Amino acid sequence: MTTTHSREKSSPIGDPPGDRPAAAPTGRPAGRPPLWDRRFTLFFTARTVSLFGDAMMPVAAALAVGALYGISGVGYVLGVWTGTFVLLVLFGGVFADRFGARRMMVGADLVRVLTQGVLAAAFFAGPPPFWLLVTMAALAGAAVAMFLPGANGMVPLVAREPQRANATLKVADALAQLLGPALAGLLIALTSAGTVYAIDAGTFLLSALCLALVRFAPTATTGDTPAGADAPARNGSSLRRDLRQGWQEFRARTWMWAVILIWMGYGVLVFGPLVPLSSALVGARLGPDAYGLAVSFLGAGTVLGGLLALRLRPARPLAAGTVAMALYTVLPLCVALDTGLPVLLAGHVLGGGALAFWSVMWATSVQTHTPPAVLNRVSAYELGGSVSGIALGQILAGPAVALVSPGRLLLVSAGACLAGCLALSAIPAIRTLRRAAPTDGGRP
Repeated sequence: MTTTHSREKSSPIGDPPGDRPAAAPTGRPAGRPPLWDRRFTLFFTARTVSLFGDAMMPVAAALAVGALYGISGVGYVLGVWTGTFVLLVLFGGVFADRFGARRMMVGADLVRVLTQGVLAAAFFAGPPPFWLLVTMAALAGAAVAMFLPGANGMVPLVAREPQRANATLKVADALAQLLGPALAGLLIALTSAGTVYAIDAGTFLLSALCLALVRFAPTATTGDTPAGADAPARNGSSLRRDLRQGWQEFRARTWMWAVILIWMGYGVLVFGPLVPLSSALVGARLGPDAYGLAVSFLGAGTVLGGLLALRLRPARPLAAGTVAMALYTVLPLCVALDTGLPVLLAGHVLGGGALAFWSVMWATSVQTHTPPAVLNRVSAYELGGSVSGIALGQILAGPAVALVSPGRLLLVSAGACLAGCLALSAIPAIRTLRRAAPTDGGRP
């Protein structure tokens, strides 16, 4: 999470009103420039197709890898992917700032074309060996670690209004999560896992092509390519110094590191154990179809939350996001209390909408309150912290069930979610952080 509180060691963000470019005579309200220009359209296409391909992968791994190597095989393959990502994501932020976010993203996409293409060929040829699955998972996890920090940093470079862009991307992500798994299951049933991996490779190829076609406008002040886009932000800096600078920028923003600490707790107690625990409880009580329906309603809620974030522009985005996150408490609570199917589905809609709205407020705050030259590195620190908590929660969910019933664990999750919202509200740097006004092409 990112942004420096106004009283901390960061320079004021935004220009005086008289220095801001006048709104074009398009009939739109002042300060609401068009979103769908060529740069954002290409970036949106790249992200949407790759998100759709990614959404198919968990189903492909569960069905294809599970049929060959069992639940432990699936867990090991996914664990290698996640572990590699966590280990390398900080370096992904450094390289994105050093060599340019777009270059790193295109390179990462091409690596994933290779990994998914190799797996497609292997499944078409016959059962692939386990070592190949693990090796490709490690390479794919490394590629994602190189891709995601730059993807976050690219948004303010391709969109004049980062909040609208983030909300639009969140809606696309939710739709991908709704449609991707269903298509993957259908394709595996009708053809083979090789088809799913081949389509996934194709999505990354299209993503790389779209990203390669993005052209950045020079900054109004210097006429140069924006920092973090393609041109290296600095020369002659060591890797260790880059990591240290990113850490210093991250640590200097109280609202950022405080949110990440809370989010690590969320990962361990809420997000990590939620899927294995809720799938077991809902599946045992109402059947696997009911759990699949609940996941679909979660995706529908995510779409609604993204659409709401398109409309609302709160002056204090993280404070508004905290209010929304309080509604997420309903999701683990309705599962833990063995509610009927209508209440269960309503809880998943509320949970999906709450998390989507928070995600947009958070991503926009990070992008608009962090200097472009260090944004990718700062994003890497917040990504690494968030994902590490979720990974630990997933690992601990199994042993915890041996000690406490899944229902009681989910009650703990609900309590932890509410306690986290109270903590977010109690920290002045989070509660008072204000929305940054876009200036030079939407960048702070």
